[in-house]
Amino acid sequence: MAKQIDAGTLDIKEKVVTINRVAKVVKGGRTFRFSALVVVGDENGHVGCGMGKAAEIPDAIRKGIEDAKKNMIAVPLVGTTIPHEIVGKYCAGEVLLKPAKEGTGVIAGGAARAVLELAGIKDIRSKSLRSNNPKNVVSATIQGLASLRDVDTIAKTRSISNTQVYRGKTDEVVNG
Repeated sequence: MAKQIDAGTLDIKEKVVTINRVAKVVKGGRTFRFSALVVVGDENGHVGCGMGKAAEIPDAIRKGIEDAKKNMIAVPLVGTTIPHEIVGKYCAGEVLLKPAKEGTGVIAGGAARAVLELAGIKDIRSKSLRSNNPKNVVSATIQGLASLRDVDTIAKTRSISNTQVYRGKTDEVVNG
């Protein structure tokens, strides 16, 4: 599990991805409540998402922002893009994330775009493969970004030097 990130020390920006109105039928008629899906990030490698529910829209957004700050992750960046290709999965949502050359920009749909921009990624190609439900797409994108590993982490895990890590292969000589 990723270590806890203190959102109080970061310059946080927030983006509301979607607001849903939910009706509950009671004896006297319908009561309406709102749920808000919010993404927060510092545009420098930290991003989180949260859901807030309340009777009023501003309260739902405020609760969503508080929830998102509690669920922030650190994203390993290589320049302006991600280190490698990955598929993030959450429930029925699947998002393919591919690194891109500098100058490409953020090629992503609405829900995934909010996460990627607030994470500070400037060049990336992505595709939502299954569900188009915003909650599932956002959570799948977050899961994919959380699963990324940089060269230092891979080298440390394999107990080799950084120069020996190249596209998943090592230059170690096997005696046999």
